[in-house]
Amino acid sequence: MARGKQIYEGKAKILYEGPEPGTLIQHFKDDATAFNNQKHAVLEGKGVLNNRISEFIMSGLERVGVPTHFIRRINMREQLIRHVEIIPLEVVVRNVAAGSIAKRLGLQEGDALPRSVVEFYYKDDKLGDPMVSEDHITAFNWASPQEIDDMMAYALRVNDYLSGLFAGAGIRLVDFKLEFGRQYEGEMVRLILADEISPDCCRLWDDKTGEIMDKDRFRKDLGGVVEGYREVARRLGVLRDDDKPGKANGPVLVSSNDGEPK
Repeated sequence: MARGKQIYEGKAKILYEGPEPGTLIQHFKDDATAFNNQKHAVLEGKGVLNNRISEFIMSGLERVGVPTHFIRRINMREQLIRHVEIIPLEVVVRNVAAGSIAKRLGLQEGDALPRSVVEFYYKDDKLGDPMVSEDHITAFNWASPQEIDDMMAYALRVNDYLSGLFAGAGIRLVDFKLEFGRQYEGEMVRLILADEISPDCCRLWDDKTGEIMDKDRFRKDLGGVVEGYREVARRLGVLRDDDKPGKANGPVLVSSNDGEPK
């Protein structure tokens, strides 16, 4: 599929004009960043894994009634997606004390929270993506009260789906980040899930050992980042069971019925 011109490049993805109006091509890079891009590395195969894991999860969410920007996977690194106007907020759902909430509230990392907590952060790298309240969101017109309600409702539905999905794979879903966008269809506007869902934006721990299987391996200099992502993909059924972590040739994905690697 021919790409159009590049319209955006972020830390981990590039967006190109799509083949039809209202579509984009999302390309997953191998770049890994942390601490607002102060730490950076290129990890071979990471983009391929994130592309496939995100495809798998987004497709599953569509099946349970969560609208997403995902249309279909094009190749090992690219997806065809719906063009949306991104709402400048990160919606974080927390199930377990980890990261900033443990520091802010003096919680013991690893303890389950009394219930799932939804937080909003304003997307601005220069400001360090500060946490904001619903009052901030409506005062600065980043989203309407109805959109806030919809984002929270969708976020909790995604949490229910992901918690069950990962629990079945022996993985504890600690927390995760979502982004939403507005899709315009004539005079109609609908809120849909955008960006990606992968180990880049989820905290995932092995349910028995507590081993980290997400981007915290990069943040904390633990090594084995791609191997952690690969293990997540393997447990979700994206990789063959006989594919061993650390193979020099990169991820080997399960083949789909159309003969294209998946």
